[in-house]
Amino acid sequence: MTHDLSAERQAWLVLTLLDGAGPRFFQRLRAHALSPSDLLTARPQTLAALQLAPSILADLTRWQRGDAELHQRLQRALDWQQQDGCRLLFVDEPAYPPLLAAISDPPPVLFVRGSVQALHDPQIAMVGTRHPSALGADTARRFARDFTASGLTVTSGMAMGVDGACHQGALEAGGQTVAVWGTGLDNCYPRRHRKLAEAIVEHGGALVSELWPDAGPHPSQFPRRNRIISGLSLGTLVVEASLNSGSLITARLALEHNREVFAMPGSIHNVQARGCHRLLREGACLVEQVQDVFDALRLPLTAVLDESQPAEQSAPDTPLWRWLGTDPVSPDWLAQQSGLGVSEVLQQLLELELDGRVLAAPAGYCRRQP
Repeated sequence: MTHDLSAERQAWLVLTLLDGAGPRFFQRLRAHALSPSDLLTARPQTLAALQLAPSILADLTRWQRGDAELHQRLQRALDWQQQDGCRLLFVDEPAYPPLLAAISDPPPVLFVRGSVQALHDPQIAMVGTRHPSALGADTARRFARDFTASGLTVTSGMAMGVDGACHQGALEAGGQTVAVWGTGLDNCYPRRHRKLAEAIVEHGGALVSELWPDAGPHPSQFPRRNRIISGLSLGTLVVEASLNSGSLITARLALEHNREVFAMPGSIHNVQARGCHRLLREGACLVEQVQDVFDALRLPLTAVLDESQPAEQSAPDTPLWRWLGTDPVSPDWLAQQSGLGVSEVLQQLLELELDGRVLAAPAGYCRRQP
């Protein structure tokens, strides 16, 4: 399906090309009641009165003089949105997600590949560290699966670690998930998530970015991406995060957007849980099960969660089980505590892992949570 853009829509696109044209620039534009096409054709006196950044003024002058590069970039965007499954959403049109439009600095234009409807469905943002513990990654995947099975769309940032686990968990539940990129949609980052991106679109989800399709990764772009993740969602759940994690930025933005912030507690020995503990001290809602999120958001649980995997499983018939908890422990330590030989401990750990009872982590072994 193709979508022809009016001259005014094309003017919006041109403004996003201007060097330094961020959220404050578009807020100033609205404050002066200027349309994009008005600005592109404005006289020097009018532009001077707006007190625009020198880089923006320079690019506006280039456009008015018919700069070939800027015109070619506009044409590439017009060609991009003619591709199957690709869509441009403008902040003033009904198809733009209303929750995102309600934040103080919504992207003026969204590049979307996949289902636009997915952006309107009730969403929970799930974020966390790029370097989760084995238990943290598994918990993220399982919660995302259960959220999806219960009627919420899971939204995350497509990064390695917790983000990827969340998208994967949603897909395992046969549902849709939304991935907000810190790059352009023709430049998958990280590259190893290329197949994951394809699966998200194939299963009715969406890939979203405010950046032009050819934009590569840059550190400054990921905090901007985070405001879209929180802006699309009813609330943000931080699964596992250190004190300097970008996930805390997403949580702060969620508060600024007047949305709920949730955090999972972790072990006091896990440095990747300290960011969550800070959020909990500051008033975030503690989450131990998906029902906690549904209760806080006052949403009904619309599906029965995985009846084939009861929350309470009978204990395995092995002396190792009593020594295994949520913190990883080494086979040597288990051998000392249980009185078994190390080789027998390793054999039983392998059997427990194959049964889905135990997780292998770099620091040792721990129980897999139901």
